[in-house]
Amino acid sequence: MFTGLIEELGTIKSLTRDGTNLNIEISCKLILEDIKLGDSISVDGCCQTVTKIAKDSFSVTAIDETLKLTNFNEYKESTKVNLERCVRPIDRLGGHIVQGHVDGVGELIKVVDQEGSYDLHFKIPYELSKYIIHKGSISINGISLTVAGITDTELKVCIIPKTWEMTNLAQLKPGSKINLEVDMVAKYIEKFVITSEA
Repeated sequence: MFTGLIEELGTIKSLTRDGTNLNIEISCKLILEDIKLGDSISVDGCCQTVTKIAKDSFSVTAIDETLKLTNFNEYKESTKVNLERCVRPIDRLGGHIVQGHVDGVGELIKVVDQEGSYDLHFKIPYELSKYIIHKGSISINGISLTVAGITDTELKVCIIPKTWEMTNLAQLKPGSKINLEVDMVAKYIEKFVITSEA
């Protein structure tokens, strides 16, 4: 489990195909301080298992199912990625409950500079919009954000300068793919209602 509060901006060091898998090596500093093999790390909002640790990097292996559901196929060497270690029982839950289980991929439409904040508009899959509400929580590339606007196919979030500086949102261009995880509570409610009506 994660909070959606990004700890560090890492950099893709290398990408290696191994059958249908993609081995991803990520350079970073803070994240390496107390991780071990087998730990879960949120990489752009996708929970991944640490498979190797080096002096200035760690590696994960993204399997075919992960590659189908995320923006990982867009990665290149030097791509910036949002990183967060999993929550410890003593941590404050400052964002919202983020599982690291990506529900789908969205696409940046535009960024509007509000001279003090940034409005980001994204195209989202129609089937995910029913789980998103105005002022609710959404995870974009692993970042816990508040929904500022929602339609059947578009999502708007407003970004404070600190989030803009500390995450890879500033690297996005129109057309950039992003990982989306909707609030899991909405999915549980839907299943409960459907099961109750059956």
